[in-house]
Amino acid sequence: MKHYHVHKTSNANEAALLTDFTFPWEDRVAPRTEFRAWHDEVRLFFRFDCVDEDLVLPDGATAKERALGADRVEIFLATDLSLQRYFGLEMSPRGDVADYAARFYREIDWSWSCEGLVLEPEIREGGYTVSGSIPLEVLRGLGVLRGSEMFAGLYRAEFHHRPDGSVHSGWMPWVNPGTEKPDFHVPASFGVLELK
Repeated sequence: MKHYHVHKTSNANEAALLTDFTFPWEDRVAPRTEFRAWHDEVRLFFRFDCVDEDLVLPDGATAKERALGADRVEIFLATDLSLQRYFGLEMSPRGDVADYAARFYREIDWSWSCEGLVLEPEIREGGYTVSGSIPLEVLRGLGVLRGSEMFAGLYRAEFHHRPDGSVHSGWMPWVNPGTEKPDFHVPASFGVLELK
């Protein structure tokens, strides 16, 4: 199982760099995706830096609709690998969030929202960054931070416009779950985040 070490620091540049995001279900080169996470005494911080020459950012009536139709990054956190209780944070470059509690298989409770989640999105030339943080107390309260470890899935939804104007949906996990079709909602797509 893949592990990522989350170091205690106040400087994102001292965080370990993770770039293992691929297109397991497509034969094309994955655009660069960088993930970093670090922590202090109170919060877990994270940052995704994504190269993206063609942002898909549709309008929608709700943040959930806008996030689910958009290029985005995603973090799933599970209490254990049965996925009888896990949480999804799907975050767009504009800062729209679709967050939910769920249980296997894809039984989603949209009424849940992540308490204390702070996001700082930034769209820039050639891509975007989504930075954010979550209180460690919240992660412990949810039962996902056990001691110093968490089961986590890290993902990117990489959308682009086809020549006819329709949108192609591409799916990039940190851990390739080995499923026949794109699916992040399976135990095999999770790794471990370990707080150091």
